[in-house]
Amino acid sequence: MAVNQMTTTRPPEAPTKSKTKNPRIGVFICHCGINIAGVVDVKKVADNFREVPGVVHSIDYKYMCSNPGQELITRTIKEKKLDGVIVAACSPRMHELTFRKAGLKAGLNPYRVEIANIREQCSWVHKDEKDKATEKADQIISSIFEKVKGDQVLDVFHSEVKKKALVIGAGIAGIQVALDIAQAGYPVILVERESYIGGHMTKLAETFPTLDCAACILTPRTVEVSQTPNIKIHTYSEIEEVSGLVGDFKVKIRKKARSIIEDKCTGCGICQEKCPKKKIPSEYEEEMGTRKAVYIPFPQAVPNVPVMDRENCIYYNTGKCKVCQKFCEVGAIDFEQQDEIIEEEVGAIVVATGFKQLGRDFYGEYGYGTHKDVINSLQFERLQSASGPTQGEIRRPSDGKIPKTVVFIQCVGSRDRSKGMPYCSSICCMYTAKHSMLYKHKVHDGQAYVFYIDVRAAGKGYEEFWARAVEDEGAVYLRGRVSRLFEKDGKIIVRGSDTLSGTQVEIAADMVVLASAIRAHPSTVELAKKLRIPYDEHGFLSEAHPKLRPVETTTMGIFLAGVCQAPKDIPATVAQASGSASKVLGLLTQDKLSHEPVIAEVDEEICSGCGLCVEACTYVAREIDEKKKISAVKEILCQGCGACAGVCPNGATQLRNFTGEQIFSMIDAVV
Repeated sequence: MAVNQMTTTRPPEAPTKSKTKNPRIGVFICHCGINIAGVVDVKKVADNFREVPGVVHSIDYKYMCSNPGQELITRTIKEKKLDGVIVAACSPRMHELTFRKAGLKAGLNPYRVEIANIREQCSWVHKDEKDKATEKADQIISSIFEKVKGDQVLDVFHSEVKKKALVIGAGIAGIQVALDIAQAGYPVILVERESYIGGHMTKLAETFPTLDCAACILTPRTVEVSQTPNIKIHTYSEIEEVSGLVGDFKVKIRKKARSIIEDKCTGCGICQEKCPKKKIPSEYEEEMGTRKAVYIPFPQAVPNVPVMDRENCIYYNTGKCKVCQKFCEVGAIDFEQQDEIIEEEVGAIVVATGFKQLGRDFYGEYGYGTHKDVINSLQFERLQSASGPTQGEIRRPSDGKIPKTVVFIQCVGSRDRSKGMPYCSSICCMYTAKHSMLYKHKVHDGQAYVFYIDVRAAGKGYEEFWARAVEDEGAVYLRGRVSRLFEKDGKIIVRGSDTLSGTQVEIAADMVVLASAIRAHPSTVELAKKLRIPYDEHGFLSEAHPKLRPVETTTMGIFLAGVCQAPKDIPATVAQASGSASKVLGLLTQDKLSHEPVIAEVDEEICSGCGLCVEACTYVAREIDEKKKISAVKEILCQGCGACAGVCPNGATQLRNFTGEQIFSMIDAVV
């Protein structure tokens, strides 16, 4: 089945032209360089189809997708008065729209232009079987020939565009997207699950390779977002439900109860100061510090509004206390506050939900998180931060002493097939180099050791940055894995290997820092199901095409930004965010959107109204007409997936240009 091109490019308008009883079909076979012609005998295939009744033209050409190739198709349609075209080439995901436009240019209805995939489905999988590949190419084209004969003349239809965007996640990616869209004059709804915006970048001390202060870079952006009139921020909120389609998404947002009235709160901090419930492990400080039951996560938080931890609040547990309410002069404390459901209508959605680092308790070799002085990289960032639990001093969690020997272990979870994470986390090599440098800047007589598999420093200035850590700051890099950690006499004994020298290494460390794997945030998969977008086996969201459509999803109107798609550093995240914003703007600037007409339709005479198609439709595009007692299609919502046609017990539901008659004819052509 040809896959609809999910793109913001407007599909071509289709001229209406009745289907002829005696087809005049042209077959155009692409060499694709040697991708196809190196395996399939394309000239023989072209010769074979010249003898097929209904085929009035058959030719092979080196690159059909090139301008000369397209002009060849357009010219032939006009000269031979073709009413159907088959292009035997690569996947329709690549060039279906290209060839449809070529047909349209010649006056042919673009939905009578079909792709026979003889590259991915033939030449690429039969490289050593040239004769069989040629025979299979004949069969594939024959099946598409049967389909073209039954194709209807179709017209695109249109819908209005809501001139507003939703951005899910307010880390650096979400912030960049929101600002780019808002600065172009369109309103943005920015939703963040935490009580503050800025994401993980707010926790960083400095950034590689320039060692800029992270707060100095990010804080102006968070303030700018909060002060931009076109941006409405919903923190401490999550997406509850999404329906509709591109240009007209209907979204329900659950704004969780803070027990604080945001419009009244002045951010004075008196509630936090007076709260008697203390020493609760702070999530923001990665449990390296503590907080109270009512708290603002960090001093520069935007918005500067506290949140009430109901699980630890004395009042919510005992019914007594309310000290914070007594001292709040503006009356901003509301113990009866409930979650609120906010409904929005938007034209486009950008997902920027970020990541979560692998926990310390994942590896038995490293103590399953039981050693206090074995921490992960984000915890080490908080120790380095001036706003962190130690005000920027590097101190051991166990006793507060300054560590004189620190061991950094890279690829903890990353590139480890045995743990189900074969991918590289992309940023660990560089932030470990940064950590070793910053450690040396603060502990001048300290020594940093780094166990690594290999160093991946592919970004601009990254190789030079890593070299500084080794040559200028004296970090000792040991190529090898760490086999075991254990405590002895107040030290963490690190046993590993140095494969370059061929020796076993044992280091008595004061602290160990794990460069743990970057993982998709646990909420990402559930959100993907609500948005009806795909995700991979690791929970990262999948792009429509890794090279040609890296920020789009297969659901039109939903885009990706940042680490929710794959691990990446800050510059790549910001670049992708701006790319997503440009795609959104390309969509919002259109007055109307055109929709593919290859959708489901119902034969009312044989539909029994059983409702199976309604249950099967994940796009909420089917309903039962209560007057007629039969199924109906909401055309604007239908994505042409064909699920309804698959479950219909009597064939009343068919997909336009993929009817049962066509499909059986295609099968007959190859068996």
